[in-house]
Amino acid sequence: MSATIVTIAGRSLLALLFILAGAAKIAGPQPFLDHMAEHHIPGLLLPLVILLELGAGVALLLGWRLPFSAGALALFCLATAFGFHLNLADKAERTLFIKDLAISGALMVIAAHASVVPKAPALGSIATFAGR
Repeated sequence: MSATIVTIAGRSLLALLFILAGAAKIAGPQPFLDHMAEHHIPGLLLPLVILLELGAGVALLLGWRLPFSAGALALFCLATAFGFHLNLADKAERTLFIKDLAISGALMVIAAHASVVPKAPALGSIATFAGR
């Protein structure tokens, strides 16, 4: 399997995480607003979070402006880890904290190596995607 396919597949899976999270917040914002309030984070930030998750998630999926999109999502994951998951005595919170750090690390690698990371092929160029 070519490194290009693996790279695009891995980046796509990361992007899907953010795209689905943004869509879930649009479909049912109240649980997210309640969770933000529990952590003293203003609910007015939710539209910005949705915009970031969807916008940067799609950019990551397409390979567009990778240093910015992956970097922004990496910072977002760090903010989420330290803003929501600092109760490290709780196993679930500790797992979420470490997960957010790990995702942030993967996004930092993508941002740092953006010039060598392949973009998703244009529609209709399946032969390019397949390495032919």
